Amino acid sequence: MSTINLPLNLTVRVHPVVLFQIVDAYERRNADSERVIGTLLGSVDKGVVEVTNCFCLPHKEHTDQVEAELGYASDLYELNQRVNASENIVGWWATGQEVTNHSSVIHEYYARECSNPIHMTLDTSLTGARMGLKAYVCVSLGVPGGKSGCMFTPINVEVTSYEPEVVGLQLCMKTIGLQANPNRPRTVNTMLDLAQVTDASDKLLTLLGEVLAYVEDVLSEKQQPVNTVGRALLDLIHSVPNMSGDQFAQMFNSNVKDLLMVVTLSQLIKTQLQLNERLTSLTSFLN
Repeated sequence: MSTINLPLNLTVRVHPVVLFQIVDAYERRNADSERVIGTLLGSVDKGVVEVTNCFCLPHKEHTDQVEAELGYASDLYELNQRVNASENIVGWWATGQEVTNHSSVIHEYYARECSNPIHMTLDTSLTGARMGLKAYVCVSLGVPGGKSGCMFTPINVEVTSYEPEVVGLQLCMKTIGLQANPNRPRTVNTMLDLAQVTDASDKLLTLLGEVLAYVEDVLSEKQQPVNTVGRALLDLIHSVPNMSGDQFAQMFNSNVKDLLMVVTLSQLIKTQLQLNERLTSLTSFLN
C-alpha cells in the first residue's frame, strides 16, 4: 500500500475572528441542523496555513447524500475577493469534534477549489468545558494500479492573533462571569487610550516585580537557577535600548503628545460628523 499527496508537515494558524464567526454561525443555525459547515479563507506560505476569515455554507445532510448550495459559496467567495484579494480558499470547517461519513464528500468539492485543502473542526458543544479545535488533511491511500481511498490525518493547529485582535480578546475576557454574577454590569465598555497605557504599565510593573523576586532568590541561593530563564533574561536586557532616564522621559513624553493629538483629532472628527448628521436631519425636516 502506498500513500499519495502527503502534506502532513502543514501547520494551521487560526485567527480569533474565525472562531467567533463559526460560533455565530452555529448559534444562528436552523433548528433541524446538527452541525454547520463553511469555507476557510487565508493564505499558505512555507508549510503554514494562516486562516484569517471564513463564511458559512448552507447545507443539509441526509443518510446517503449531502446537499450544499455551492452557487452561494462561489458568489460569496467572489464578493470577498473584491474586498480582500489576498484571501484565498484554504479548506473548510465544520462544527463538532468528529469527522463524519459525509466529510469525504464535502472534502472532494474543496479539493477542486484549492490544492491540499485542510479540514478544521470546532467543538461548539464545549465537551470537557473547552472548545476543542482540530485540523486535518485528507491523505490518499491505495495500491498502485488499484482502488484508492482517503484518510483524514490530524495536523498541528494553533491560535494566533494580530496586536489589535489581542486588545479585542482582552476586552472579551472581561465579560467572563457576567451571567454568574447578576450584580455586574451586562456590558463592557472599551477603555480609553490613556487608560490602556496605565493598565499596561501596571501589568509591566507586576511582571518586573516577579522577575526581580526570582533574581533575588537565585542570588540568595533560595532557588535553583533555570538556564532557559537566564538566557531569556539576558536576551531581554540586550534588547532594551541603552538610554539615560532623561532620554527615556523625553521619548515617552513625545509619544504621549502624539497620542493626545490623535485622540483630540478623533474627537473633533466625531463631533463634526454628529453636527453634520443633525444639520442634515434638520434640513430634511424643513424641506
